[in-house]
Amino acid sequence: MHVVVVGCGRVGSELAGSLEKSGHSVAVIDKNPSAFRRLSKAFAGQKVVGFGFDRDHLMEAGIERAGAVAAVTSGDNSNILSARIARENFGIDRVVARIYDPRRALIYERLGIPTVATVKWTTDQVLRRLLPSGEAPHEWLDPSGKVSLVEYAIPTKWCGKKLAGLNEVGSFWLTAVTRFGAAEVVGVDAVGQEGDTLHIVVDINALDTLRERLEQGPEH
Repeated sequence: MHVVVVGCGRVGSELAGSLEKSGHSVAVIDKNPSAFRRLSKAFAGQKVVGFGFDRDHLMEAGIERAGAVAAVTSGDNSNILSARIARENFGIDRVVARIYDPRRALIYERLGIPTVATVKWTTDQVLRRLLPSGEAPHEWLDPSGKVSLVEYAIPTKWCGKKLAGLNEVGSFWLTAVTRFGAAEVVGVDAVGQEGDTLHIVVDINALDTLRERLEQGPEH
C-alpha cells in the first residue's frame, strides 16, 4: 500500500520509517526541507517539500494511488484540512489526523475523520494508572459515544473464578486479559488471577452495572 505522511516531525518520521519497514511505499510531505533530516538514511520513499492541503503537492506525493493518509504536523488546522481533502477530494478511506485539542478531536471523530488527540491520550494513560478503576477514563470511546473499551485491575473476588461470569450479552463483554505484561484474547474457560488487567467492551449506559458486577463478584 502507498501511504502519504503529512509532517516530518518526530511522529511523522518514525511513522514513515515504520511503514516502509513493513513493506509499504511512503511519501512524506513537509513545508520545511530540513525536516527530512529526521528520516533514516536508508529511507527510500519520496520527500515532497510543500503542504498536505495543496493539491499539487499531494499529487506529487502520489495521492491518487495512496491507500492511506496520515496528517501529523504540529498544527491542528493543517492536519484537519489535509485529512478532509484526502477524504473528500481524493476518496481516501484510511485517513487519520493528529489533533492537540481534544475538543476538536471529538468533533472531527463525529464527522468521520479518525483523530489522535496526543495530549488527551497521554493524560488518560496517566490517570488510568493513578485513579481507582471506577474513576478511570475510557480506554477507547467510539465517535457516537455509545460503546467504550475500558480496563480494570481484577477485583479480588474474581481471582480464581471463571471470567465468563462477567459477561452480559448486549451490555458488556470481556475481550482480553493482560497477565504478566502480555495481553491475550480470553476463551470461555479463562480463570482470573491476581494482577490481571481486564479489557471489557461496554455499552456506556451499562457502565454502572458492570462496576457493580465487578465489585460483587461472581454469582454462587
